[in-house]
Amino acid sequence: MQLPDFLMALPALDVPFPEDVVESRAMRTDDALLVFFIFHKDFELPPHAHKAQWGTVLQGRIELTIAGDTQTYGPGQIYNIPSGAEHGGSITAGTIVIDVFEESDRYPLKA
Repeated sequence: MQLPDFLMALPALDVPFPEDVVESRAMRTDDALLVFFIFHKDFELPPHAHKAQWGTVLQGRIELTIAGDTQTYGPGQIYNIPSGAEHGGSITAGTIVIDVFEESDRYPLKA
């Protein structure tokens, strides 16, 4: 699956991960940050916490541990991370997800 050109034309985020590993395209409102994440290589997401996050897998697979509960998510499945819940996991190369963050300023847009 390849995202359409108009989505790939959205701005990228300044995330603390190499762009050859994970690519991003984002839309921001005053209330939330919507991000398309494209994982080019297998990725280990270290445990961390922040405000609420909701996501869905478009392609590929994610194994997430959310507040001590480990689940595997595939295409069409959603995950909901409550505010303050520690979470982390592993993401398979080729995975594409949509994540929506409660914090509209969770990551800055690249200039």
